Amino acid sequence: MRERRVGAVLLVVVLALAVSAARLDLDDDDDSDVLDELLAIDEEAERGGLDAGGDYGGGAAEAEAVRRAQSMVLALDNDNARRAVEDHAELLLLGYAPWCERSAQLMPRFAEAAAALRAMGSAVAFAKLDGERYPKAAAAVGVKGFPTVLLFVNGTEHAYHGLHTKDAIVTWVRKKTGAPVIRLQSKDSAEEFLKKDQTFVIGLFKNFEGPEYEQFVKAATTGDEVQFVETSDRSVAKILFPGITSEEQFVGLVKSEPEKFEKFDGEFEEKAILRFVELNKFPLITIFTELNSGKVYSSPIKLQVFTFSEAYDFEDLESMVEEVARAFKTKIMFIYVDTAEENLAKPFLTLYGLESEKKSTKVYQVTAFDTSNGAKYLMEADINAKNLREFCLSLLDGTLPPYHKSEPVPQEKGLVEKVVGRTFDSSVLESPQNVFLEVYTPWCVDCEAISKNVEKLAKHFSGLDNLKFARIDASVNEHPKLKVNNYPMLFIYPAGDKSNPIKVSKKLSVKDMAKLIKEKLQISDVETVAAADNVPPAENVKDEL
Repeated sequence: MRERRVGAVLLVVVLALAVSAARLDLDDDDDSDVLDELLAIDEEAERGGLDAGGDYGGGAAEAEAVRRAQSMVLALDNDNARRAVEDHAELLLLGYAPWCERSAQLMPRFAEAAAALRAMGSAVAFAKLDGERYPKAAAAVGVKGFPTVLLFVNGTEHAYHGLHTKDAIVTWVRKKTGAPVIRLQSKDSAEEFLKKDQTFVIGLFKNFEGPEYEQFVKAATTGDEVQFVETSDRSVAKILFPGITSEEQFVGLVKSEPEKFEKFDGEFEEKAILRFVELNKFPLITIFTELNSGKVYSSPIKLQVFTFSEAYDFEDLESMVEEVARAFKTKIMFIYVDTAEENLAKPFLTLYGLESEKKSTKVYQVTAFDTSNGAKYLMEADINAKNLREFCLSLLDGTLPPYHKSEPVPQEKGLVEKVVGRTFDSSVLESPQNVFLEVYTPWCVDCEAISKNVEKLAKHFSGLDNLKFARIDASVNEHPKLKVNNYPMLFIYPAGDKSNPIKVSKKLSVKDMAKLIKEKLQISDVETVAAADNVPPAENVKDEL
C-alpha cells in the first residue's frame, strides 16, 4: 500500500513539469523554483517520508509545491479527455495507473522530456490520464495499457514504443512535430549540445543541398529514436566527431560510451543510413533492463550473446567481454543480465534450464540466442577470452550445436523408463524396441491420472521384450525432434519407423489404449497372455484391463 501511495503522489510531482509553453504564464525563475521544490519532495519520498495517511510530513512548503505542480499540467478525465485532444494541435499524453511499477519508472523520464521540450520552445501541450480511474476516457483516447505514451498531432494519434528515457522521448516528439534534424552552426552550440550526453547522428553537408543530403533528411525523419544533427561548418563537425578529415560530406554516429565514434561508409541512401544506425546504436555491452528489453528483442542483430552474473562479479569480466565484443561488432550483440535482478534473469535462466545454477557456486553463465529462428546455445567451457571468442566464431559460422535443456542422465531404469534430453536419442529414437512415450510436466492438471494409466499399461505388457514404456518431463528436458505444446501427450514410436510416431489420445481408457498398442504394433493376444504369465502375480494387472 505504501508503494502505491508513493507512486500516486510522485505522479503529481513528476508530471508537474510536463506542460507546454502554450499553456503556461510562468517565467523561467518560477519554473526553476518549482523544479527545485519537486526534486526535494522526490528525494523525501525515496527516503520514505510519508505519514500514515500517505501524505508528506514536511508540511505547508511541500503541499504548496504539489499544489503549484498540479496547476502546471492538464489532468484528463471522462469529461475532458476527447476535447483536450481536439483542442490542442499537439498534445503528448501519459496514460498511467497508480499501482503500475513501470508507470512509476517512466514518470520521471516523461517529466524530464517535457521540461526539455519546453526549454526548446516546443508548442506541445502535456497531459496525464489515470486510466484505471477513468476507463471511459482511456478508451476514448486510445490508452490500452500502462504506461502508454501517445502524441496527438492535429488529432492524429502516434503511439510511442521507444526507450523510456528523456532523450528518446524528446527526439521522437521533435521528429513527429516537424523538427527531425537539429542544425548546429557555431562551436558554442556544438559544445552545448555535447553536454546532453546522448546518442546522435552527425551529418556534414555543404549548403544543405543535393541528393545525399535529401537522403540524410529522409533517414532522420523515418528513424524515431536517434537524434540527427547537421552542420555545414567543418570546425563545428570536428567538435562533434573529431575523426572527420577532408570529406566534403560526412555521416557518423556518436554514442556516450568508450566506443564512441562510428563512421558511415555506405551509400548515401535512406535505408543504408538507417541500417547503419540500427546496427551501431547499442554499446559494446548492453545492460539488459525492463526499459530496453523491447529494443534488444527487436534488434536487427539476430545473434545475441548473454552473460549472467551479479554486478560485482561482472566488473572483473567486463573488459574481457568488451574486447571480444569489439571483434564481432554489428554481427553479434553482447548483453549483460544482472542475476540479482531476478525478474530479468529468471525467465532467461528458466529458458535454458539454468535457474538452479543461480544458487550454485558457478559465478557466470554465458548463453546465446538466435532471434531469427529461436535457437539457443550454452557455453559450457570456462569463460575466458579464448573460449568466448571460439564460442562466438562457431555461433557466427553456424557450427555451434544448439543447446537443449536436460536433466542429468538417470542411473537406474524402472518399469517406466525415465528419459531426459540427453538420452532421448538412445532411449527412444535409436532404441531397437517399440517405445510408448508419455510427455508430461509437473504442473499439468491431467498428467497425474495419465501417468497412473501408463504404469498400468507398462505392468500389463512388461513381459514383452520388443516394447518398453518411457516418460519425459518436458518442463526440464528438450529435444529438437520432440515438439510438444500441450500436455500430457502420448506417442508410440514403432521400432521400424521412429521418424513417424503415432499419437495416442489421452481420452482413451486403459483398455482402449492396450487395444491400440496391440493393433499398431501387431501384438497378438497370445503374446500378451504369455507376457503377462511371466510377470509375478503381484504385478499381473491384466484383470484391470
